[in-house]
This record gives sequence, structure tokens and C-alpha cells, in this order.
Amino acid sequence: MTTITPILLCGGSGTRLWPLSRKSYPKQFVPLVGEDTLFQASAKRLSGADFSAPMVLTNSDFRFIVTEQLSEAGIDPAAILIEPEGRNTAPAVLAAALWLEKTNPEALMLVAPSDHVVPDAPAFRAAVAAGVPAAQGGDLVTFGIKPAHAETGYGYLELAEDPGDFTARPLKLIRFVEKPDAARAQEMLAAGNYLWNAGIFLFSVKTILAAFAAHAPGLVAPVRAAVDQGKPDLGFLRLDPEAWSTAEDISIDYAVMERSENLSVVPYAAGWSDLGGWDAVWRETSQDTRGVALSGHATAIDCDNTLLRSEDDSLEVVGIGLKNIVTIAMPDAVLVADASRAQDVKDAVAALKKKKAKQATMFPKDHRPWGWFESLVIGERFQVKRIHVHPGAALSLQSHHHRSEHWIVVEGTAKVTVDDEVKLISENQSVYIPLGAIHRMENPGKVPMVLIEVQTGTYLGEDDIIRYEDVYARE
Repeated sequence: MTTITPILLCGGSGTRLWPLSRKSYPKQFVPLVGEDTLFQASAKRLSGADFSAPMVLTNSDFRFIVTEQLSEAGIDPAAILIEPEGRNTAPAVLAAALWLEKTNPEALMLVAPSDHVVPDAPAFRAAVAAGVPAAQGGDLVTFGIKPAHAETGYGYLELAEDPGDFTARPLKLIRFVEKPDAARAQEMLAAGNYLWNAGIFLFSVKTILAAFAAHAPGLVAPVRAAVDQGKPDLGFLRLDPEAWSTAEDISIDYAVMERSENLSVVPYAAGWSDLGGWDAVWRETSQDTRGVALSGHATAIDCDNTLLRSEDDSLEVVGIGLKNIVTIAMPDAVLVADASRAQDVKDAVAALKKKKAKQATMFPKDHRPWGWFESLVIGERFQVKRIHVHPGAALSLQSHHHRSEHWIVVEGTAKVTVDDEVKLISENQSVYIPLGAIHRMENPGKVPMVLIEVQTGTYLGEDDIIRYEDVYARE
């Protein structure tokens, strides 16, 4: 039986969901709808008897987040390919196909973004199964979503026939349609033979490689070189950066799909969203009878069609008399917007970047392979952090030119190295790290270790780290 290998694309920044989604920690890693993150939900949805272990394409900054979240979901990936830089979806899909050509050349590839919401996973898997015969027969299969409204934020797929009752089966695709204006979107909705383009594809390794050779031959040589010259690194494959940099930055739609004739589309009507804005999150969140959607730390009084979310346990958000308003509160930033302007959040991010506000791109929690930290207080010559270290994890052996540190353990036990001395520090105990001392903290226990770090010095930036030894092979 032909296996289906999920190819999870996991490199986007999701700026339209700022301030919860940012470049350093984008929306796919956040539990926006439900308890799982979008990435975990995607991996679980594309698992089961008909699927082999997934491949993930991501960037270096996210590689340990990917492995941590897959581990939490109980999924062992077949491969994680590290893109040296973002080059859009065509090079990413081609890299996955070239890797599979070596390891499982008869496989079918199911390419999917990792930040979509699909509430009915069994229905989606049934739609995938419906597309398998066409993919085995040499078609490039895409999946079209039944439009719920005249959306201007999506591309569309024009079918050769009316999808009828939206039974999942391959239909002939005439063409891809660019994102329309409002009037054209309304016309296509009324026509009935246009579907939203979900950006999800199913094809065989041989078929997609032939399509690249025919329609985007200039991509093949640099991407093949990037894969062939890639270097294994702690379970990842780092694609060769020099070869990768010469690949064209282009989407798979433009590079291959829009130029191909062997196209089929499977209609899907069981619910889908790419969560492309806070208005989409509002639609996917449980609402009361007045259309108000709340997080656990938000309260609405006499509000209508409003989304209120607090992402901080210590911060309560209260709305009074609001209509069509989105409010998202983070520890370091708050968004208040008219719901009809949800797509303009990216403009706010651009404005913050222009004024060099760190909130534009940096998440309050800085995620590292060993855990995470967050700054609690920052002064001119001091900083206070909370540091969370996973069981069995260790920070690098390091020193600093410009700061000393004082560590106070508040949960668990820390194994601390300071120059030639190694000792265990338990809850309510502390240790001082002098300026220039070579030091490391480790969590030898089976529960998370949390400490408060007080830094003092003339410079407190994260680049003031000299690493001597690092189990995660960071530079």
C-alpha cells in the first residue's frame, strides 16, 4: 500500500495575529483554538494508519520548538529539514520531494501548512483518501474549501463543474484565481463553482519532481545541491546555505501549480480556517448569544460581536459596551482594533518595527532548547529574569564580559557549575556568579526547575555570551 508522508511547512511569522504571534514565536506554536498548538493539531490530524511519520520544514530558530511540541504530541518525525533562510513554498516542497526520492520514492506527499484550523479531522482524512487515486494516477491534487462568505483574503480555485453537495472526490480544476476585490469575491461566491484555495496539496514524489523539471527547472539544481550537501545536526538536516541562497524565492502555486494541466481539486466543506486574522480567530472561538468570545481572564459587559483575550494570568481585560472590537492583551503589548480592520494589524507591526520597538518581533518569553526565560524587570544596570529549565536539560557552559549573576532556585533543584566548583542548589537556596566566571546550570531532576536570575552590569544583552560547550550545538 502506498503511504502518505505529511510535509508540514512550519516557517511563517503570522504577523496578522500580533501581539500573540510574532517573528520569534509565530502562531503555529500557540494554542489559539483548543489545548493543542496549531502545529501539534496539524501533526495529529495527519497521523494514523494511512500516514507515515511526518517531515517538517522549518528554520533554525524554531527547530527545538518543533521537536519539543512533537514530543509532547507523541509524534516522532521522519525528518526535520532546516531552511537556512525563507525562500517561499516552492523550494521547501522541492527539498522535501528530493529527500523522499532518496528514502521513499514511491510515497505520496501531503503538503500542508502547520497553522490551519480543521475542526473535523476524520472528515479531512476522508477527503485526503478521496484524492489518493488521482494522485496515484499522476495528478497534482489540491483541496478547495467551500466558501462561507465573500472572502478577499484568500485565493480561489475555479472548478470545471459545480461541486454539488461537496462530496469529497477529485474534480477538474480550471485555474487558480488571485485574491479578489470585494465585488469579485461576491460574484464568485454566487457562481458556486469557486472554492477557497487552502494551500494543501497531494501528489506523488515522481509527479511533483517531473512538474518542477517541466515548469521550474531553474529551481532543481540549487535545491538538489542544498539537500545533497546538507549536514546532519542533532537529528536535523541543515540544508546547505550557499546552494539554498541561489534558489528563487517563489511559491509552489506560481512555480508549478498554475503552469500545470494535470490538476484535480477535492472539495471540502467540513470546516477550515487559516486563522489569517483576529476576525478569523473570533469566528473559530466559542461565542455567547451576543457574539462575544472571551478568554479565561476577560470579562465583557454589554458587548456585541467582540473578541477579548488576555494571555497573562495576572492581567484581567474588561470590555464595556463594545461592538465589533478585538482586544488582545499580552504582558508587554495590547491590541485594540475594530474587527473590520483585522487585516491591518500587519501595518501596526510595520509601524512598531519602524520605531524599533522590540514588541514588533520579540515574544515576551524567549524559547530555548532547554526551556524558556522571561524578563520581569529591566533597569539601566540590572535585569531580573524567570528561567524555566526542562527536566534533564542544561544551559551551555558560558561566561560573560559585562555582567555578574545571582541565581535563586524557586522550584526543583539546580546543578550549578562555577569555574571548578559543581554543587546542587535546592529551593530557597542561591548562588553568585562573578563577572567572567565560567558557569552552567542544569536540571538533574524529573520535574521542571525554575529560578530567578538577577543580572547586574554595564551591558545585559543576550549577545554577551561566550559558549565553551553546548549540548545543542549552538554557535
